[in-house]
Amino acid sequence: MRLNRREFGFVGMTILLTGLLAGTGTSTLLRGQSALPRPDKDTVLKASDIKPKLFPESVFFRGQTAPAQMRNTGGIHFSDDLYMLAGLVDNSGYSTGIRQKYQAYLISEVTLQFAAQALKPGAYGVGFIEGGKFVVLDLAANEIFQAASQKDTEIKRPVPLQVMAVEAGKYRLYAGRDFVEFSRAK
Repeated sequence: MRLNRREFGFVGMTILLTGLLAGTGTSTLLRGQSALPRPDKDTVLKASDIKPKLFPESVFFRGQTAPAQMRNTGGIHFSDDLYMLAGLVDNSGYSTGIRQKYQAYLISEVTLQFAAQALKPGAYGVGFIEGGKFVVLDLAANEIFQAASQKDTEIKRPVPLQVMAVEAGKYRLYAGRDFVEFSRAK
């Protein structure tokens, strides 16, 4: 059955109105359902909490895809049901110049603050580089900014990647002992 433009518009409007009348608002229709139940407070996520429905097993960066290391992921599930997620990637298919900077994939649904730098919602390549720096790259491998990173010599069990809460609303993204502090922008 073929629909002309007018009939197609009528069918689409009927579906939308049916959803509205059934009690689901347009935000529910457009937003979808979160992969995890909405938390009462901001919650740090470990690798065991992050499944492929939440973080992709393969990520796109600089013209190709690379597998994510799901065992090396972490993030935050904010109380308003939005996420910040990060995971190490297998960057072996990239040039040496990109591999030095691109170690992990960061996805955020909120604006993040890294010292004086604000990072808008989106997907990015990130990494820790020589000289105590954390670098953020857009998906074309263009550098967006660098922020100072630090080394945590007192962490008991460093892992390849993790997110830890420092205090209310302040977090650290770790790669081994290297870390950068960040918060959700106000």
